[in-house]
Amino acid sequence: MNDNCDNCDTNSLGSWKDAAETNSMGSWKDGTNGGSEPDQEASASSGLAFESHLAETPSPRMSWADMAQEDELEEEGEEEQCKVNKQVNDGVNVLKEESSVSKVVQKPMLSREEREHMRFMHVRRKKDFICLEKIKGKIVNILAGLELHEGIFSAAEQKRIVDFVHTLNEMGTKGELKEKTYSAPKKWMRGKGRITIQFGCCYNYATDKNGNPPGILQNEPVDPLPHLFKVIIRRLVKWHVLPPTCVPDSCIVNIYEEGDCIPPHIDNHDFVRPFCTVSFLSECNIVFGSNLKVVGAGEFAGSIPIALPVGSVLVLNGNAADVAKHCVPAVPTKRISITFRKMDESKRPFGFVPEPDLQGIQPLPYDAEKPKIFKSDGLAKKQRVRREPKMDGREHGERSDARSQHHYPGCYQRRPTDKSRVRVNLGN
Repeated sequence: MNDNCDNCDTNSLGSWKDAAETNSMGSWKDGTNGGSEPDQEASASSGLAFESHLAETPSPRMSWADMAQEDELEEEGEEEQCKVNKQVNDGVNVLKEESSVSKVVQKPMLSREEREHMRFMHVRRKKDFICLEKIKGKIVNILAGLELHEGIFSAAEQKRIVDFVHTLNEMGTKGELKEKTYSAPKKWMRGKGRITIQFGCCYNYATDKNGNPPGILQNEPVDPLPHLFKVIIRRLVKWHVLPPTCVPDSCIVNIYEEGDCIPPHIDNHDFVRPFCTVSFLSECNIVFGSNLKVVGAGEFAGSIPIALPVGSVLVLNGNAADVAKHCVPAVPTKRISITFRKMDESKRPFGFVPEPDLQGIQPLPYDAEKPKIFKSDGLAKKQRVRREPKMDGREHGERSDARSQHHYPGCYQRRPTDKSRVRVNLGN
């Protein structure tokens, strides 16, 4: 009996059983010869022929803290077979040890629901961001509707997602994705451009050479959502990150190299609210403000930076999505982000067909308010109000790394901002 089923009880989005699992995050099963076989059912549901090109990555052993739900990630028949194999294997081991060990103490096993509940309860959720600015004569919290969720994806799951993105990037460079799916702009100066991979729809960032305004190009086909990304979407809805009334049907992958950035903008209303961005590989800041200014290549002056930890999910809704602009300053190192959005039904591409396996998703029947909450440093109950005078961002302390010299009045870039601080900007 081999070790292929040793990890049956630790299956997650990022843990993989060699030659046993056929329906998990990534939609493939690793062969014993080091190759990869695509999951036929998953490939059929995603409609992507390119999933047969996915490469093999190591299968990390998972701790209980990294266990995830198995109900949508594993076929019941194979699960039962795997349990039988494990029981036989355990029985052989017990017989071998009975001669020298008088009593065998079995490790307690958690059910699928218990493992999922354990991870769900360890998700940290920050929902009380505050940054007050004067908008049309009124003081407004421009961050109302902003949420930050940590612990949705384990380290092993993040690695699997990142590996898949690298595979997509390689396929794009080889012309194996549709023309509008993959875009790699020419780097003519630092801080300009980034690689983008779009699924579900083609979004036009600016008026193009054909006169098309910014928004979804309804007559431009792109590849549909890969099965892997649909599993991520189901996780986001089930784990109370996105509401079941706003299940994403499109996404855009951004691959940043050192110095790449995203200029100030508000997401087009061809996409409904809320939407979310998942961060991978490295931490960076996203800067919010009602009046963001470009200072230099990849440098922006704004009201408040929010640190995006690796693996975190940032949800934008309300004022945070529609009043405040946001931007990503030049990143100091490689980064990947995936933004999931639901299209306005009237803006969907011609011939668009909703994904059957993204219909009817319901949140888990747990209280999302009880998991761990971000806590401020002893200031959760007593908030401080700061009036900050207008000043040129260049008046702030200099840093040794030129790429980290972004201009945030009264804010610090590399550390998360005080979670309870009330930021007041009374400028016009």
